[in-house]
Amino acid sequence: MSIEKTIAMYKEDFDLFGSANEKLEYIFDLGKKHTTLKDEEKNEATYVKGCASDAWLVGVCKDGTLLLRGEGTSEMAKGMLTLLLDIFNNRTANEILNFNPQKLQEMGVVELLSPVRQQSLQAFLKMVYSYAQRCKEGVL
Repeated sequence: MSIEKTIAMYKEDFDLFGSANEKLEYIFDLGKKHTTLKDEEKNEATYVKGCASDAWLVGVCKDGTLLLRGEGTSEMAKGMLTLLLDIFNNRTANEILNFNPQKLQEMGVVELLSPVRQQSLQAFLKMVYSYAQRCKEGVL
């Protein structure tokens, strides 16, 4: 499934909810599927700088495909990480680099995030795109 189709699937899910609070609850529920990282994977290189709460993102490139794993400490970070990893994990570097992150707005949830959480989203995306660029260049 492409990035766009994954976003469309989440949009359908979010459209089922009538209120902003219900959509945010859905994000919290996604966080219940959240994975954790090994302590040694949580370091300065994997720390998501600019995130409102502590979060780490690990990227590994395998045959041009970016494999991502992450961990967040707050309920919102866990939920958003789960959502975003579902969108960006196991994609080719080119697919990520050719994707316009503004299309995330189509899900109908980004505008519900506080300005601080939107900055966290931008910090996460910056790290994903950095990993994708390094994967494409063969230096990850």
